[in-house]
Amino acid sequence: MHLLIAAAGSGRRMGADRNKLLLPLAGKPVIAWTMKAALSAERISWIGIVGQESDRGEILSAVGQSSKPVVWIQGGESRQESVLRGLAGLPDGTRHVLVHDGARCLVEPALFDRCADAVEKGAALIAATPVTDTIKRVDPTGFIRDTPERAELWAAQTPQGFAVDQLRHGHAEAQARGWTVTDDASLYERLGWQVQVLDAGPENIKVTTPFDLTVAEAILKLRAAG
Repeated sequence: MHLLIAAAGSGRRMGADRNKLLLPLAGKPVIAWTMKAALSAERISWIGIVGQESDRGEILSAVGQSSKPVVWIQGGESRQESVLRGLAGLPDGTRHVLVHDGARCLVEPALFDRCADAVEKGAALIAATPVTDTIKRVDPTGFIRDTPERAELWAAQTPQGFAVDQLRHGHAEAQARGWTVTDDASLYERLGWQVQVLDAGPENIKVTTPFDLTVAEAILKLRAAG
């Protein structure tokens, strides 16, 4: 299975002056934990890191020596453009791909493997977790409009997995229609294509704020303690 890691993030919400993937977490850069899981996954055979040229040296240094092919792919101005460039950088003949946010550094190898198995059986899918909070839909003035049924709500995560030809077609449609989407599953939704959810559990958080770093470090310590 081929894996694209989106690594072009900023540190704005972290209050940092550099890519959040390069911030320290339990003695290693955030991206190093993501890569450790990807390299340990049995089903992942090739990894493309999609990022900005200014971060290339530090990210590849954090990755270090690899037992699998790791390729650098120049990212775009948005996540959507970066994924499109990542797809263009896949080896010829690639049939399926997983797309993962580099900031989801607590991903476990088994989750990559489960996603790979499902995609190769024909599913378009995203890792996700059921929402446990009560969610309110709010109008622009700050007043509650309604309360969606919680049993139907899932928080979208990554990896997200797709057939390469279909995903490329979806991005071509988005370009032609001027759509902007925050993830590839949203693109499929707009086109009326089905996407399955795969329960990833609550630990697969995205490290976006200083609080997230604190939580991630605590989870890593618990894992290390067995």
